[in-house]
Amino acid sequence: MSDILQFLQQRNSSPKLTIPGPSDDDMEHIFRAALRAPDHARLRPSRFITITHERRAAFGTLLERCLLLRDPDADEATLSKARNSPLRAPLLVVVVVKVALHPKVPPIEQRFSGACAAQAILLAAEASGFAGIWRTGAAAFDRAVMTGLGLAEDEEIIAFLYIGSRDGAAKAIPQLDMTQFVSTW
Repeated sequence: MSDILQFLQQRNSSPKLTIPGPSDDDMEHIFRAALRAPDHARLRPSRFITITHERRAAFGTLLERCLLLRDPDADEATLSKARNSPLRAPLLVVVVVKVALHPKVPPIEQRFSGACAAQAILLAAEASGFAGIWRTGAAAFDRAVMTGLGLAEDEEIIAFLYIGSRDGAAKAIPQLDMTQFVSTW
């Protein structure tokens, strides 16, 4: 088996991330990998917003404010979790998709392209010696969050990617029985 196949079969998400995060040079290579995602009709639907350093706390404030708009009765523990969630990694990448009207490329294919770009970021980050985890939750679908991040009306959030150095050992991943997932027609 090639080193690349072995790498792909071993990648897993890391919920515990720490410094250092990727450098700007690392991120250039990671984003170049993301831009190779499948893209029917070359619409280039994806773009990426990075959130680092003190902007993570500002993003936490935005998440808390938007949570209160969605749920005015949210308790302090829930508000604290929203406020502090961007601090779980040194880098957040918001994967955004611009959904265009196109006669041959339905919106779902454009969203799939963005999802492939998000996966490419996670794979490229791991290949660069970092780790990450893909998160969404209610905030990813909240128009107030999207507006706070400067998204246009025809843009959506596909993923919040948390990226940094793995804190601790990688979790054990089970070997799956392929016969449960693959069939022949």
